[in-house]
Amino acid sequence: MVAMAAAACCMAASAYAQDFPPAKPVTMVVGFAPGGAADAAARLIARKLGDNIGQTVVVENKAGAGGNIAHQLVASGPADGSVLLFGSIGPLTIAPHVMKVTYDPFKDLSAVSGGVNFPNVLVVHKELGVKNLAEFVALAKKKSGGVEFASTGAGSASHLAGELFNQRAAIEMVHVPYKGGAPALQDLLGGRIASYFSAPPTAMPHIETGRLIPLATTGLVRPAYLPDIPTVAESGYPGFEALNWYAFVAHSKTPTAMLDRWNQEIVKVLNDPGVKQALNQHGLTPQPTTRAELTAFMKKEDAKWSAIVKERKITAD
Repeated sequence: MVAMAAAACCMAASAYAQDFPPAKPVTMVVGFAPGGAADAAARLIARKLGDNIGQTVVVENKAGAGGNIAHQLVASGPADGSVLLFGSIGPLTIAPHVMKVTYDPFKDLSAVSGGVNFPNVLVVHKELGVKNLAEFVALAKKKSGGVEFASTGAGSASHLAGELFNQRAAIEMVHVPYKGGAPALQDLLGGRIASYFSAPPTAMPHIETGRLIPLATTGLVRPAYLPDIPTVAESGYPGFEALNWYAFVAHSKTPTAMLDRWNQEIVKVLNDPGVKQALNQHGLTPQPTTRAELTAFMKKEDAKWSAIVKERKITAD
């Protein structure tokens, strides 16, 4: 019996070793268009992850519906550990309260590890004629029809940041959804929209050239890369906080051993000094977690944004 048990353990260990990394190509799905914060972070992480496991990790962009298309794709896709989703705050904790989605973030997807977080930065085109948040609010109240604000889709973090600011500032900005940060930024730079609660990596190059004017950031403290730009909370709206975050999830039926192994590998990447430095340079803070920690964090965020959606009566329209 001892010999049989030992043999069984060896067979299990051998199978587990063969299962990881998956024999088939590994895909990291991103719910937004190339060129935005999610895409930049995913490619940095995927490159190092592939180096560590000795297999290429391909980033696949599935933009649309504020990232919901990608989440549905993974929720209904293979459960063999070959597909990871670089999930985001919107589809995981906001969109299910804003619109009808065909997946349940807590039933159809399983937590793997936290990814990155960052505050958004409210930016406007230089020709808008405002230099601070007070002037922007005054313009929004005065302008007939209000001013527009872009987002990466209905139910996304940038959408809810704008809606939360509408509530706190007693204004009614007009929401204009896009398929990702890059196309939203393109229209902002072209002067076709007035403002955007942008991810820092997307906006920073244009802030540095002066084409975009940063008015405020949405965290409780000023980020190191924008030390001279006040937070929304500092600018007359105490307690205002709307952080953006991305986390790794996979199909809920993926074997637990595979999920645990992916957690180990992703945490290893996020703790790598070179990766941390590269992410920091993009304005992103690594957020490695255990699987249980990510699940608890998601539930907390889900409750927070659900309350705001109900209070503001926010819909996808």
